[in-house]
Amino acid sequence: MLVTIDVGNTQTVMGLFDGDDLVDQWRLSTVRERTADEYRLFFEGLLRQDGHRLDRVGGVALSSVVPEAKEALTAMAHEMVDGPVLVIGPGVKTGMAINIDSPREVGADRVVNAVAAQARYGTPVISVDFGTSTNFDVVDADGAYIGGSIAPGLAVSEDALIAATAALRRVEIVEPRAAIGRSTVEAMQSGLIYGHAGLVDGIMERLALEVGGNPARVATGGLASTIVPHCRSVEIVDDRLTLDGLRLIFERNMGDEA
Repeated sequence: MLVTIDVGNTQTVMGLFDGDDLVDQWRLSTVRERTADEYRLFFEGLLRQDGHRLDRVGGVALSSVVPEAKEALTAMAHEMVDGPVLVIGPGVKTGMAINIDSPREVGADRVVNAVAAQARYGTPVISVDFGTSTNFDVVDADGAYIGGSIAPGLAVSEDALIAATAALRRVEIVEPRAAIGRSTVEAMQSGLIYGHAGLVDGIMERLALEVGGNPARVATGGLASTIVPHCRSVEIVDDRLTLDGLRLIFERNMGDEA
Protein backbone atom coordinates (compact mmCIF):
# COMPACT_ATOMS: atom_id res chain seq x y z
CA MET A 1 0.00 0.00 0.00
CA LEU A 2 1.06 3.57 -0.66
CA VAL A 3 0.70 6.62 1.58
CA THR A 4 0.43 9.97 -0.20
CA ILE A 5 0.90 13.24 1.70
CA ASP A 6 0.25 16.76 0.42
CA VAL A 7 1.33 19.55 2.76
CA GLY A 8 -0.26 22.93 2.10
CA ASN A 9 0.19 26.15 4.02
CA THR A 10 -3.07 25.61 5.91
CA GLN A 11 -3.95 21.92 5.65
CA THR A 12 -2.17 18.60 5.19
CA VAL A 13 -4.00 15.82 3.36
CA MET A 14 -2.98 12.17 3.62
CA GLY A 15 -4.24 9.32 1.47
CA LEU A 16 -3.84 5.55 1.61
CA PHE A 17 -3.88 3.67 -1.70
CA ASP A 18 -4.21 -0.02 -2.41
CA GLY A 19 -3.19 -0.08 -6.04
CA ASP A 20 -5.36 2.52 -7.80
CA ASP A 21 -7.99 2.48 -5.04
CA LEU A 22 -7.99 5.29 -2.50
CA VAL A 23 -9.07 3.33 0.56
CA ASP A 24 -8.83 6.15 3.11
CA GLN A 25 -7.89 9.80 3.46
CA TRP A 26 -7.38 12.26 6.29
CA ARG A 27 -7.09 16.03 6.62
CA LEU A 28 -4.97 17.75 9.32
CA SER A 29 -4.04 21.32 10.11
CA THR A 30 -0.52 22.15 8.93
CA VAL A 31 1.65 23.07 11.92
CA ARG A 32 5.13 24.20 10.97
CA GLU A 33 6.55 23.41 14.39
CA ARG A 34 5.28 19.80 14.46
CA THR A 35 8.17 17.36 14.86
CA ALA A 36 8.81 14.00 13.20
CA ASP A 37 7.85 12.28 16.46
CA GLU A 38 4.55 14.17 16.59
CA TYR A 39 3.79 13.27 12.98
CA ARG A 40 4.55 9.64 13.83
CA LEU A 41 1.92 9.69 16.59
CA PHE A 42 -0.64 11.20 14.19
CA PHE A 43 0.25 8.75 11.42
CA GLU A 44 0.14 5.64 13.58
CA GLY A 45 -3.08 6.79 15.24
CA LEU A 46 -4.85 7.49 11.96
CA LEU A 47 -3.94 4.12 10.52
CA ARG A 48 -4.87 2.26 13.69
CA GLN A 49 -8.22 3.97 14.26
CA ASP A 50 -9.38 3.06 10.76
CA GLY A 51 -8.17 -0.53 10.88
CA HIS A 52 -5.04 -0.26 8.72
CA ARG A 53 -1.67 -1.89 9.43
CA LEU A 54 1.61 -0.02 9.19
CA ASP A 55 3.47 -3.13 8.02
CA ARG A 56 1.34 -3.16 4.86
CA VAL A 57 2.56 0.30 3.81
CA GLY A 58 5.27 -0.13 1.17
CA GLY A 59 5.99 3.46 0.12
CA VAL A 60 5.34 7.14 0.66
CA ALA A 61 4.91 9.98 -1.86
CA LEU A 62 5.18 13.48 -0.41
CA SER A 63 4.70 17.00 -1.75
CA SER A 64 5.05 20.06 0.46
CA VAL A 65 5.14 23.84 0.12
CA VAL A 66 6.23 24.12 3.78
CA PRO A 67 9.95 23.31 4.17
CA GLU A 68 9.78 22.59 7.92
CA ALA A 69 6.91 20.15 7.52
CA LYS A 70 8.58 18.48 4.54
CA GLU A 71 11.71 17.83 6.58
CA ALA A 72 9.81 16.41 9.55
CA LEU A 73 7.49 14.25 7.44
CA THR A 74 10.36 12.91 5.33
CA ALA A 75 12.22 11.88 8.49
CA MET A 76 9.06 10.27 9.85
CA ALA A 77 8.43 8.35 6.63
CA HIS A 78 11.97 6.99 6.40
CA GLU A 79 11.77 5.83 10.01
CA MET A 80 8.36 4.19 9.84
CA VAL A 81 8.01 2.75 6.34
CA ASP A 82 10.05 -0.13 4.97
CA GLY A 83 10.01 1.08 1.38
CA PRO A 84 10.80 4.01 -0.92
CA VAL A 85 10.01 7.58 0.10
CA LEU A 86 9.56 9.94 -2.86
CA VAL A 87 9.63 13.69 -2.22
CA ILE A 88 8.31 15.63 -5.21
CA GLY A 89 10.74 18.24 -6.46
CA PRO A 90 13.28 19.03 -9.18
CA GLY A 91 14.74 15.89 -10.70
CA VAL A 92 11.70 13.71 -9.99
CA LYS A 93 10.25 12.09 -13.11
CA THR A 94 6.70 13.32 -13.67
CA GLY A 95 6.11 12.19 -17.25
CA MET A 96 5.14 15.75 -18.13
CA ALA A 97 7.15 18.47 -19.89
CA ILE A 98 7.34 21.70 -17.85
CA ASN A 99 7.29 24.48 -20.44
CA ILE A 100 7.63 27.61 -18.33
CA ASP A 101 10.42 30.17 -17.92
CA SER A 102 11.85 28.71 -14.68
CA PRO A 103 10.70 25.08 -14.26
CA ARG A 104 12.47 24.67 -10.90
CA GLU A 105 10.31 27.44 -9.40
CA VAL A 106 6.92 25.82 -9.93
CA GLY A 107 5.37 24.45 -6.73
CA ALA A 108 5.31 20.69 -6.33
CA ASP A 109 1.57 20.71 -5.61
CA ARG A 110 0.87 22.48 -8.90
CA VAL A 111 2.77 19.90 -10.95
CA VAL A 112 1.10 17.07 -9.04
CA ASN A 113 -2.36 18.47 -9.82
CA ALA A 114 -1.46 18.93 -13.48
CA VAL A 115 -0.25 15.32 -13.78
CA ALA A 116 -3.47 13.97 -12.27
CA ALA A 117 -5.69 16.29 -14.31
CA GLN A 118 -4.07 15.16 -17.54
CA ALA A 119 -4.32 11.48 -16.61
CA ARG A 120 -7.96 11.67 -15.51
CA TYR A 121 -9.45 14.23 -17.92
CA GLY A 122 -7.19 14.35 -20.98
CA THR A 123 -5.78 17.44 -22.65
CA PRO A 124 -6.04 20.36 -22.73
CA VAL A 125 -7.09 20.70 -19.10
CA ILE A 126 -7.15 23.40 -16.44
CA SER A 127 -7.19 22.62 -12.71
CA VAL A 128 -8.04 25.06 -9.93
CA ASP A 129 -6.98 24.24 -6.38
CA PHE A 130 -8.76 26.08 -3.55
CA GLY A 131 -6.21 26.35 -0.76
CA THR A 132 -4.41 29.15 1.04
CA SER A 133 -3.94 30.51 -2.45
CA THR A 134 -6.24 29.68 -5.34
CA ASN A 135 -3.98 28.09 -7.96
CA PHE A 136 -4.87 27.60 -11.61
CA ASP A 137 -2.69 25.21 -13.64
CA VAL A 138 -2.84 24.61 -17.37
CA VAL A 139 -1.85 21.59 -19.47
CA ASP A 140 -1.89 22.19 -23.21
CA ALA A 141 -3.09 19.89 -25.99
CA ASP A 142 0.40 18.36 -26.26
CA GLY A 143 0.35 17.31 -22.59
CA ALA A 144 2.84 19.93 -21.38
CA TYR A 145 2.47 22.03 -18.26
CA ILE A 146 2.54 25.65 -19.45
CA GLY A 147 1.88 27.63 -16.27
CA GLY A 148 -1.21 29.24 -14.83
CA SER A 149 -2.33 31.80 -12.29
CA ILE A 150 -2.08 32.31 -8.52
CA ALA A 151 -4.71 34.36 -6.67
CA PRO A 152 -5.36 34.99 -2.97
CA GLY A 153 -7.39 32.21 -1.42
CA LEU A 154 -10.77 32.78 0.15
CA ALA A 155 -9.46 32.68 3.73
CA VAL A 156 -6.61 35.04 2.84
CA SER A 157 -9.11 37.48 1.36
CA GLU A 158 -11.22 37.33 4.51
CA ASP A 159 -8.16 37.86 6.73
CA ALA A 160 -7.09 40.88 4.69
CA LEU A 161 -10.58 42.38 4.84
CA ILE A 162 -10.77 42.00 8.62
CA ALA A 163 -7.24 43.30 9.18
CA ALA A 164 -7.89 46.43 7.11
CA THR A 165 -11.19 47.41 8.75
CA ALA A 166 -12.18 48.39 12.27
CA ALA A 167 -15.66 46.91 12.54
CA LEU A 168 -15.71 43.74 10.42
CA ARG A 169 -15.35 40.34 12.06
CA ARG A 170 -14.85 36.80 10.83
CA VAL A 171 -17.95 35.09 9.37
CA GLU A 172 -18.88 31.52 8.56
CA ILE A 173 -18.08 30.71 4.93
CA VAL A 174 -21.56 29.65 3.80
CA GLU A 175 -23.89 30.83 1.06
CA PRO A 176 -26.02 33.80 2.18
CA ARG A 177 -29.77 33.97 1.51
CA ALA A 178 -29.16 36.31 -1.42
CA ALA A 179 -26.44 38.34 -3.08
CA ILE A 180 -27.97 41.43 -1.50
CA GLY A 181 -26.90 40.94 2.10
CA ARG A 182 -29.49 42.04 4.67
CA SER A 183 -26.88 42.20 7.43
CA THR A 184 -23.15 42.84 7.66
CA VAL A 185 -22.55 39.11 8.05
CA GLU A 186 -24.56 38.27 4.92
CA ALA A 187 -22.97 41.12 3.00
CA MET A 188 -19.51 39.74 3.81
CA GLN A 189 -20.59 36.21 2.88
CA SER A 190 -21.92 37.51 -0.42
CA GLY A 191 -18.74 39.37 -1.22
CA LEU A 192 -16.47 36.50 -0.23
CA ILE A 193 -18.32 33.62 -1.88
CA TYR A 194 -19.74 35.29 -4.98
CA GLY A 195 -16.68 37.47 -5.33
CA HIS A 196 -14.39 34.44 -5.29
CA ALA A 197 -16.64 32.60 -7.74
CA GLY A 198 -16.40 35.61 -10.04
CA LEU A 199 -12.62 35.62 -9.69
CA VAL A 200 -12.53 31.94 -10.66
CA ASP A 201 -14.77 32.48 -13.68
CA GLY A 202 -12.80 35.50 -14.88
CA ILE A 203 -9.41 33.80 -14.67
CA MET A 204 -10.67 30.44 -15.95
CA GLU A 205 -12.22 32.01 -19.04
CA ARG A 206 -9.00 33.87 -19.88
CA LEU A 207 -6.87 30.75 -19.42
CA ALA A 208 -9.26 28.65 -21.54
CA LEU A 209 -9.15 31.23 -24.31
CA GLU A 210 -5.34 31.25 -24.32
CA VAL A 211 -4.82 27.47 -24.23
CA GLY A 212 -7.62 26.82 -26.76
CA GLY A 213 -9.27 23.53 -27.59
CA ASN A 214 -12.17 23.64 -25.12
CA PRO A 215 -10.20 22.42 -22.08
CA ALA A 216 -11.70 20.29 -19.32
CA ARG A 217 -11.93 22.29 -16.10
CA VAL A 218 -11.56 20.58 -12.75
CA ALA A 219 -11.53 21.91 -9.18
CA THR A 220 -10.00 20.46 -6.03
CA GLY A 221 -9.08 21.60 -2.53
CA GLY A 222 -10.90 22.09 0.72
CA LEU A 223 -13.23 24.89 -0.44
CA ALA A 224 -14.00 23.53 -3.91
CA SER A 225 -17.43 22.21 -2.94
CA THR A 226 -18.30 25.60 -1.40
CA ILE A 227 -17.27 27.81 -4.33
CA VAL A 228 -17.81 25.69 -7.46
CA PRO A 229 -21.65 25.60 -7.24
CA HIS A 230 -21.54 29.38 -7.81
CA CYS A 231 -19.14 29.23 -10.77
CA ARG A 232 -20.21 28.97 -14.38
CA SER A 233 -16.79 27.93 -15.71
CA VAL A 234 -15.92 24.77 -13.73
CA GLU A 235 -17.37 21.42 -14.66
CA ILE A 236 -15.91 18.94 -12.16
CA VAL A 237 -14.98 18.74 -8.48
CA ASP A 238 -12.35 16.07 -7.79
CA ASP A 239 -11.43 15.88 -4.09
CA ARG A 240 -8.70 13.29 -4.67
CA LEU A 241 -6.92 15.01 -7.57
CA THR A 242 -3.71 15.84 -5.67
CA LEU A 243 -3.53 12.44 -3.98
CA ASP A 244 -3.96 10.70 -7.34
CA GLY A 245 -1.21 12.87 -8.82
CA LEU A 246 1.15 11.80 -6.05
CA ARG A 247 0.32 8.15 -6.69
CA LEU A 248 0.90 8.50 -10.42
CA ILE A 249 4.27 10.22 -9.97
CA PHE A 250 5.34 7.59 -7.43
CA GLU A 251 4.49 4.83 -9.89
CA ARG A 252 6.38 6.58 -12.70
CA ASN A 253 9.48 6.73 -10.54
CA MET A 254 9.28 3.49 -8.54
CA GLY A 255 6.83 1.23 -10.32
CA ASP A 256 3.73 0.04 -8.48
CA GLU A 257 5.73 -1.90 -5.85
CA ALA A 258 3.82 -0.41 -2.93
